[in-house]
Amino acid sequence: MRQEGRWEHFPHDADIGLAGLGPTKAEAFRQAALALTAVVTNPADVRRVTPVAIACRAPDAELLLVEWLNALVYEMSVRSMLFGDFSVEIAGSELRATAVGEPVDAQRHEPAVEVKGATLTALSVAPVDGGWRAQCVVDV
Repeated sequence: MRQEGRWEHFPHDADIGLAGLGPTKAEAFRQAALALTAVVTNPADVRRVTPVAIACRAPDAELLLVEWLNALVYEMSVRSMLFGDFSVEIAGSELRATAVGEPVDAQRHEPAVEVKGATLTALSVAPVDGGWRAQCVVDV
């Protein structure tokens, strides 16, 4: 039975924990990216208009998650964009992805907070229940 992907937030003092769950590590990373967007706005409200290619590399899966999320934070900041969907491929220590979104529309998106970056706090990428969970705390 194929497990569907999903994302969730978990409380952490003044910051926000996020997790992505999926049948594959790549899907868990995709869901973590959706959870990142959901810190700011509802991902369903982001139009899939402009694709942005992202590539990153790290020596292990946990650091790769931090690199991935921080690459998204960077792209969101410099492009003034939000992303509503992602395609993610992971091969060894390398991640290649496409984030698809649109420029921030303050009235429509009603951004809640600005994410400053992914941290090493509560960082974990591990197999769970026949799938994968990728999580960390983001600084807001």
